Amino acid sequence: MHQLSELTIRSIAVSEMDNNVYLLTSRSSGAQVLIDAADDAPAILALLADAQEDTDAEARVALIVTTHAHWDHVRALAEVKDATHARTAAGADDVADIDVPTDVPLQHHDIGAFEGFELEAIHLRGHTPGSIALLYRDPHGPAHLFTGDSLFPGGVGNTQGDPDRFASLIDDVETRLFDYLPDDTLVHPGHGAGTTLGAERGSLPEWKQRGW
Repeated sequence: MHQLSELTIRSIAVSEMDNNVYLLTSRSSGAQVLIDAADDAPAILALLADAQEDTDAEARVALIVTTHAHWDHVRALAEVKDATHARTAAGADDVADIDVPTDVPLQHHDIGAFEGFELEAIHLRGHTPGSIALLYRDPHGPAHLFTGDSLFPGGVGNTQGDPDRFASLIDDVETRLFDYLPDDTLVHPGHGAGTTLGAERGSLPEWKQRGW
């Protein structure tokens, strides 16, 4: 858990694929954004209940964001949406592949304003056509970047050996993340452990050469 000055970030890992589910809660207003209702709705709803401790206001989910349309990231989406009555968002180019209707199709650099914080959508094309990362710029510390399956410790997301998809993803990751954000940016991926942009930056040439 990250307890920031204006926001608390909680996470749990669900499913046999170790999917990360992230919950951002405004300390002042109780507004929440849930990132990737991947699986195990009861565990996600327990996460929401625990997060009431993070604010003196009434905690409530304003938006459920899906980083990309792959099945393992949406298995609990319908149930969590029904339980919370929250709006849903996803990258515009992935909307057609998500069974649960998307209320907010996201484009590159869209800003979501919530009570107490903002998130910026960053479109990263390649793992899926509409994959997005979400950026929270902490005014009192390093930025937090939720990358879905587009960036992990040690490389970019799977592009199934397709050279065009890999070229698209590595280019977007380089120009839209590494060229855009500082080294202390904390990376929260869709599976497994986190990292920082600084820890990964020196490996970009190796990733390009190996092609995955």
